[in-house]
Amino acid sequence: MDRPPLLRAVPALVALLVLGLLAGPTPAHAATLLSQGRPVTASSSEGASTPASAAVDGDPGTRWASAWSDPQWLQVDLGAPADISQVTLNWEAAYATAYEIQVSDDAGTWRTVYSTTTAVGGIQNLAVTGHGRYVRFLGTHRVGGYGYSLWEFQVSGTPGTPTQDGPGVTRVTGTQGNWQLTVDGTPWTVKGLTWGPPVGEAATRMPELHSIGVNTVRTWGTDGTTQPLLDAAAANGIKVVAGFWLQPGGGPGSGGCVDYTTDTAYKNTMLAEIQKWVTAYKANPGVLMWNVGNESILGMQNCYSGTQLEQNRIAYTRFVDQAAQAIHAIDTNHPVTSTDAWTGAWPYYKAYAPSLDLYSVNSYAQVCQVKQDWLAGGYTKPYIITETGPAGEWEVPNDVNGVPAEPTDQQKRDGYVNAWNCVLAHPGVALGATLFHYGTEGDFGGVWFNITTGNEKRLSWYAVRRLYSGQTSGNTPPVISSMNLSRSTDVPAGSTFTLTAGVSDPDGDPITYTMGYNSKYINNAAGLIPAQFTGTGTFTVTAPQQLGVWKIYLYARDGHGNVGIETRSLRVVAPPVPGTNLARGAATTASTYQADGPGAPYPPQAATDGDTATRWASAWADPQWLQVDLGSRQAFDHVQLIWEAAFGKAYEIQVSDDAANWRTVYATTSGDGGADDLAIAATARYVRMSATQRGTAYGYSLYEFGVYRR
Repeated sequence: MDRPPLLRAVPALVALLVLGLLAGPTPAHAATLLSQGRPVTASSSEGASTPASAAVDGDPGTRWASAWSDPQWLQVDLGAPADISQVTLNWEAAYATAYEIQVSDDAGTWRTVYSTTTAVGGIQNLAVTGHGRYVRFLGTHRVGGYGYSLWEFQVSGTPGTPTQDGPGVTRVTGTQGNWQLTVDGTPWTVKGLTWGPPVGEAATRMPELHSIGVNTVRTWGTDGTTQPLLDAAAANGIKVVAGFWLQPGGGPGSGGCVDYTTDTAYKNTMLAEIQKWVTAYKANPGVLMWNVGNESILGMQNCYSGTQLEQNRIAYTRFVDQAAQAIHAIDTNHPVTSTDAWTGAWPYYKAYAPSLDLYSVNSYAQVCQVKQDWLAGGYTKPYIITETGPAGEWEVPNDVNGVPAEPTDQQKRDGYVNAWNCVLAHPGVALGATLFHYGTEGDFGGVWFNITTGNEKRLSWYAVRRLYSGQTSGNTPPVISSMNLSRSTDVPAGSTFTLTAGVSDPDGDPITYTMGYNSKYINNAAGLIPAQFTGTGTFTVTAPQQLGVWKIYLYARDGHGNVGIETRSLRVVAPPVPGTNLARGAATTASTYQADGPGAPYPPQAATDGDTATRWASAWADPQWLQVDLGSRQAFDHVQLIWEAAFGKAYEIQVSDDAANWRTVYATTSGDGGADDLAIAATARYVRMSATQRGTAYGYSLYEFGVYRR
């Protein structure tokens, strides 16, 4: 909330008169202005338009304004210990009547060099005697109902000699638009990767990262298991952006809701954890900086809406600021940042987390927009990109089967190059990036993003090596330039189709192939299962039995630890059955059906309506049955069961003429779901599927129960 215009400004002429009337004694010797453009933090900010940095920008038309409560503080880092002889406070109408000026060597222990309880605002030149690197205004009593507001906070004196930072010290140095990171006093551009392998593998993997020019890795959590990672990084000249996870981390689709407006216990617990591990690792030479939270401001949309969402975003950001202050009090040698998944989080940081030294953002397809967002937002702190690379699943168009079309290996390689070039295009503000992802998983996400999927190097690994180190030599992966399926929207379960691919190896190495399937879009599975195929270049592939949209992955290997991977989707459908479906539209009953829950009801007749998009689902118990009345005794020779994911492992097909006396015409104890095509010749009025053992923890569920006469 802002205040009426009448209270916002003091005309320059009046300010000069006030200076003459209220200024304190002037030092005998001219002093050097030490504070202008220096890093500054504050206990709070009234809003995005009144940040702490406005009090040291040399512009008397901009101002810092605090929250409307006592006490509040504003603190400037002079960069080196100095002899301080004068402090100037240029007050807006909202001034302090009681305050102290304090100095410190470490931003932790403070010494008071001036105090008053009778200040009257205006411009106050205070003669002080003190020595320190940090200077703080601490307000304890305000005039009126607003906060504290300073047009300028100026510290003058004799500058000291900047101390040479010892091993393991990171600083954010420079001025607006001309910042840099320094490590041990030397400029440091973050050339990073996000870290995926187990911590226990750090000692064996860090030399590889060092060899390709990586100087930084990023983590999402810091705890008692982190030390081997920090030690291995330091041993290889690599630094770690050490993260602290806060709920609801992970952005869209992630969980773990916390009400930051009320849950004091959670905040206290997490603050204690952060303080514990900062204390434990602050002296470790592997630490580059601390990163509080990951994608929580965006992720809160999964927990709240409307006013409650906005209140929680503000409360979360204030907690991040509290954590940053706590970290600074423990560790003065490493900066603090916070990551979110959109630059829309930065206005919150600007307004409510002034203690952050720099900002961070995860951005993939939109990474080149970050610079413009920073400029448009009028930000006064630099940033790093903490995740970026090729377009993600949430950013690409859908393919012919309605699922995200994964970029090709070559497009992924180009995605890393484009992202890094966009970081370099914002010098003095973008301080580097940790590209996503150095992982070894061979699952759905590992294929999409890992540069070393399954410990094998991909085109993206070589792209990162060239970006960070300039190296271009060595054996490189096979390139899959094209991949096509003979059928992709209607592949009968268990049938074969043709996959053709254009594959070449830049080094002329012989190529070997494997294939795998993933069912994420059916049952949210992450892993891949082997696919059966024959051939090379043109392949005959066997489709899965389970219905739905699958992804098939083609792996091309050169025998030198390199792999090319391409993927396409295919929709597996029930095999067509010739003849007449006697069960379609017939009266259908069941032992039970699900009447409630997501998507319910799932009635028996949904299994005989001829629509594979509807289904019957039973209660989650054994046994269960589904029965169809053909209306009269009918001869048939085929039964087809099209299972949803909740299939029957043990079941029988039974027939009857009176729905009372049943005879079994088929039985199995090894059902595996998908589409069961059963050659059953019988004559009866009633046909029943009687199940005794479920294949999952759920009930039984059939898209279709067909009884055919061919």
